[in-house]
Amino acid sequence: MSDHYSAFEISPVPAPGPDAVPPEPFRGIYGMPAFVTVPTSDLAASADFWIRGLGFFDLFSIPGRLVHLRRWAFQDVLLVTAESVPERPPAMSVGFACVLGQIDDLAEACRAMRPDSVDGPRDTPWNTRDLEVITPENARVVLTAAKPFDPDSQEARDLAAIGITPPGAGDDNEEHA
Repeated sequence: MSDHYSAFEISPVPAPGPDAVPPEPFRGIYGMPAFVTVPTSDLAASADFWIRGLGFFDLFSIPGRLVHLRRWAFQDVLLVTAESVPERPPAMSVGFACVLGQIDDLAEACRAMRPDSVDGPRDTPWNTRDLEVITPENARVVLTAAKPFDPDSQEARDLAAIGITPPGAGDDNEEHA
């Protein structure tokens, strides 16, 4: 018995695949269930990198104080003015979903703006392709795209070993959907 069940219908993230299409930028106003606040000593330069490099858009701004950025629904970042930023990136990172077709373009855009800012892309044992980016504020951002699910792969066996199986795999997860 597993407590996991499919709840993909509440997420803007499309089903994985080489032809997956990202959702349109979400411009609605909602109570944010989670968001990231990033201090910056150069609001304009930071916003430019997050927009042109990472694919966010300016939802709204308070001049000289705050830029509210977003990509998809529930991918919110608040850039706020600060006297200084950390000298080194933290060990902790923040992750944002994307689709496989975006990973290489995002890597190229970030490298064009800050050549040493990108690590990857690389494949993970949990069936994603990840791109790590260090922003001008030294935030560690991971853009992650699910790879198509191969039921015969090592990743599928690893996920099944912890109780995560695909819909219709003969488990009891369907009762929760």
